[in-house]
Amino acid sequence: MTLEEFSAGEQKIERMDKVGDALEEVLSKALSQRTITVGVYEAAKLLNVDPDNVVLCLLAADEDDDRDVALQIHFTLIQAFCCENDINILRVSNPGRLAELLLLESDASPAASEGAEQPPDLHCVLVTNPHSSQWKDPALSQLICFCRESRYMDQWVPVINLPER
Repeated sequence: MTLEEFSAGEQKIERMDKVGDALEEVLSKALSQRTITVGVYEAAKLLNVDPDNVVLCLLAADEDDDRDVALQIHFTLIQAFCCENDINILRVSNPGRLAELLLLESDASPAASEGAEQPPDLHCVLVTNPHSSQWKDPALSQLICFCRESRYMDQWVPVINLPER
């Protein structure tokens, strides 16, 4: 491996870490603003009713999920719809970390500790644009730019790994 190849690899890793950090920030803001939709079925309903306000679609799956044919069919349909409607898509390769980010508030509830509820479906997460104000968020802009650059390189659904904390 040459020094140039090593340097390019390091830059790519650093860039992916920045994209992961930006995604964490976007998700945190979306949770606090209640502009997030979680679950394949709930996402499909929202995409059907109001696709123009969806700014980001996350598809999360691990190796076990890759063998789930029904889930892969859902992913294919959601990806096609998002591409057709110019909605940015990212694939998250570590759904466990995504769950940590999205379920922080529910971990404190008594029902969560009793295990009475079924865990939510985190395979698809949509972030919508709040109606009250247009997002001028640098983290969201960074994600949109990353998605656009990936499409230019014919990578329609870029895969990112959320940084572990």
